[in-house]
Amino acid sequence: MEKEILENLLSSRYLKIDANKEKVFKIIPELKAEDGFEHKHPHHCYNVWEHTMEALKRSKPDLEIRLALLLHDIGKPYCYQEDKDIRHFRGHPQKSAELAEKILQRLGYSDEEVEHIRYLVNNHDTIINVNKIDESNIELMKKLLYIQYCDAYAHAPQYVDRRIEKLDAIYDKMKHWGQCKNVSLNCRNMSNEIRE
Repeated sequence: MEKEILENLLSSRYLKIDANKEKVFKIIPELKAEDGFEHKHPHHCYNVWEHTMEALKRSKPDLEIRLALLLHDIGKPYCYQEDKDIRHFRGHPQKSAELAEKILQRLGYSDEEVEHIRYLVNNHDTIINVNKIDESNIELMKKLLYIQYCDAYAHAPQYVDRRIEKLDAIYDKMKHWGQCKNVSLNCRNMSNEIRE
């Protein structure tokens, strides 16, 4: 029942998550720690929950992508380090992936779904190594890059362009890889799609 409610809130073209956050917090109580938790970092202009909502708002209604975005920073309130007035979140992708795995298993997702979403959460801050892409993982890599674009656009505006340039370079390499391997990426420029 909880899984269906969550999927209904996530799968709509018009997200219903923020308007129903108390319902979401009952399904995934670990998310409540994000609400109002300040980043206290110059690369961020939103608290962790708001950042997550901004990233989600930019995403297409793909359940795997949206679940990964919902959970991508869930570990931040549990693994931050204070350095004077700035917070750092070393290890947050791994902590977020660990929590995501437990949550998704609790909600009844299949092993394959849990594995994919855990991978996406764990690697949302990792530069994609195009040399490790092959026919068996190209769809997952496209989703990872898409998530990275959504995440980048949810950062402080003065840091967005630099992040997008790096992602565009990876996108171009992935496109080139696809052309060399005769594999269609079947996606227009991701940055423009997400920015719109």
